[in-house]
Amino acid sequence: MGKVLGIVCEYNPFHNGHLYHLEELKKITGSNYSIAIMSGNFTQRGSTAIIDKWSRAETALKAGIDLVIELPTLYSISSAENFADGAIHILDSLKIVDYVGFGAETSDIDVLDNIADVLYNEPRAYKTLLSHELNKGISFPKARENALLIYLNNIRKYVNVVSAPNNILGIEYIKALKKYKSIIKPVSIARFEAGHNDLSYKSNIASGTTIRNIIKNGNFDILRRLVPESTYSILMDNIKQTHVIPDLSVFEKQIFYNLRKMSIEQIKELPDVTEGLESSIKKSANSCNSIYEFLNIIKSKRYTSTRLQRILLYSLLGITKKDMELSKKVTPYIRVLGLNNKGKFMISEIAKANPKLEIITSVKRFLDNSNNKNLKLMLNKDIFATDVYTLGFTYDSCSNLDFTKKLITL
Repeated sequence: MGKVLGIVCEYNPFHNGHLYHLEELKKITGSNYSIAIMSGNFTQRGSTAIIDKWSRAETALKAGIDLVIELPTLYSISSAENFADGAIHILDSLKIVDYVGFGAETSDIDVLDNIADVLYNEPRAYKTLLSHELNKGISFPKARENALLIYLNNIRKYVNVVSAPNNILGIEYIKALKKYKSIIKPVSIARFEAGHNDLSYKSNIASGTTIRNIIKNGNFDILRRLVPESTYSILMDNIKQTHVIPDLSVFEKQIFYNLRKMSIEQIKELPDVTEGLESSIKKSANSCNSIYEFLNIIKSKRYTSTRLQRILLYSLLGITKKDMELSKKVTPYIRVLGLNNKGKFMISEIAKANPKLEIITSVKRFLDNSNNKNLKLMLNKDIFATDVYTLGFTYDSCSNLDFTKKLITL
């Protein structure tokens, strides 16, 4: 078969910047086939996807992706490290992928590789520097950034690399490739015009954050300029059905109900809760009922808003440290959300290349027939996440969509 391109994404939603990256990556790699490892209904930065995972899979297929595989919830709402690790583990396990492509603030793979090498090998001098920075009481991402800049001893070359969000993910992808001794080659496309959190837009390009705000504010004429026509149509269908979830605040009452019900010991078992943070969370949850207020009370130079939002999400979905540790010990299943004819061909090639791989096209069939308790636990987290997500719909708030929704096929 021809070359296969893998992309790790959220497509929240799929926009013109994504289309540019996809087309450029196909050109650069000469790939005939493309696979997207896509987050489900909740995202890595501790929030919601604007529309459900099947709708987003359809936008990806209509834009030129051939096969969409869901990144299990335990990875998709995790730290950058575990998010990237899970996605690369899936791509590597397929045994047919030649490239993994991503958008970053730099296209210099060598620079990203140098940083990934330090993080993967963790030289003693670097670990000492990291420990020293953490003792200053700053957040782990900032401490790591500082330690890397000192260790690499070239601030001019690396200063704007180690702090940029998409570079950080790119570095984690490369680190995971090293961990799995993968033959997949990383390819970076420099982002242009709009950064991840850039709230402005020029011409027909805007960040996902901007587009979600535009949808939230009902500026649909502007929206049409910023996404492919197929995405616009799918977004409008979801808007008409009231199936749009703008952010995590939709679930804040459920979140604070859970936190008030939980004991301090139970909160302590949520991922990312360390160093007595559980007491601050409990105290704050008992004195406020909005995420905005909660973040303002607890946020500090040690705890970022993103980390705190992920903790809120863990409490909403009932995810524990034990669950997160499990995700690091298994080879994930391949949960197919959508595919075209090329995607069908790739599924058959994947099955030949790795016969032991669990490929899920029917959730019920897998749960009925599989003896793998760990993968079934992971899949049940995905199912519950969807059931919680649909609570945010104004109408048709049905559960069990993972059993009743058909594969998206083109």
